[in-house]
Amino acid sequence: MTHVTSIGLDVHARSVAACAFDPFTGEVVQRAFGADAGEIAAWIKGFKEPKAVYESGPTGFALCRELRGLGVDCVVGAVSRMQRPAADRRRKNDRNDAAFLARLLATRNVVEVWVPPLEVEAARDLSRALDDARDDLQRARQRLSKFLLRRGHAFDETDALGRRRGAWTRAFWRWAEGLRPAEPAAAAAFDHYVTCVRCAESDKRALERRVAEEAAADLWRPRIEALSLIKGIDVATAFCLAAEAGCFSRFPAAGSYASWLGLTPSEHSSGEREATGGITKTGNSPSRRALVEAAWHFRACSPKPKAPPAGSSVPPAVRRRCDEATRRLAERHGALRAAGKRPCVANVAVARELACWVWEIGCRAEGALA
Repeated sequence: MTHVTSIGLDVHARSVAACAFDPFTGEVVQRAFGADAGEIAAWIKGFKEPKAVYESGPTGFALCRELRGLGVDCVVGAVSRMQRPAADRRRKNDRNDAAFLARLLATRNVVEVWVPPLEVEAARDLSRALDDARDDLQRARQRLSKFLLRRGHAFDETDALGRRRGAWTRAFWRWAEGLRPAEPAAAAAFDHYVTCVRCAESDKRALERRVAEEAAADLWRPRIEALSLIKGIDVATAFCLAAEAGCFSRFPAAGSYASWLGLTPSEHSSGEREATGGITKTGNSPSRRALVEAAWHFRACSPKPKAPPAGSSVPPAVRRRCDEATRRLAERHGALRAAGKRPCVANVAVARELACWVWEIGCRAEGALA
């Protein structure tokens, strides 16, 4: 959509600095606002054919949705793609930031971020909450195990076959509960650590059930069922990938999706020197982490297809592509190891190819690919 007046907004939790720039007349108007979107929209509408932009960040998309609902053309710019002049590093303030955004928008140098619908953002929040619950559980378990280790206790029970029992099982808890310290202060610390682990386990199970319920909704079920047919991807991982992407078909190619994830090689080339390095890691970190973890399954799994769950409604054409993805990725992991690649390097390479398969299968489930 064409526009005349470029509006830059430097958005904070309780304040917004605004700058309106008309490139034809050179006129610049600056204002400061509170968090009221209505007041901001009324001011923006006073200019000729305005368009507003603000940086992506912790303030999210709420202001963008509110301004659009009030009839203002507003976009969110990818802050990672904005290159600031070196001179601006020593004179940063809200007014300059708003003017910088207005100039970028006027020169059409803003890379717009896709603003997800509310239901997609809600699914993202649920998936990220499950990730947070996993992290909380891991931290709580580490605190308890290290508390016991400091007091000279390490779980080392074996079963009837001489195999070491796993931690955090019923056998572990029976062992741990018998180690409650006699000192009141240490006993209070022990009870606190045990309670934290129990609560974290309960929270994680509750969120896993909620994710499974949400994944069965009509909005997500076709993509979740299709992606879950690839080995290494369960319902929670498929839900994470689908929710973070929102719509796989919004990416024009598989390479664009991999780049959005930060799974493409970095580069530092100049003149006759061409050099590539590790992956950029500048992208959607929840999806990238899920794909890297899923790729480790192909280190040991067989190339045989994954059996679909009962009642699966995945079309045969999509199922065949999922089976081909499993076979290809298992062979790829084996070929990289045979070539002497380090395990982590081989796994990231497989994760990048897995991302391309995820994009294709997601697009097929959405009906964007035949």
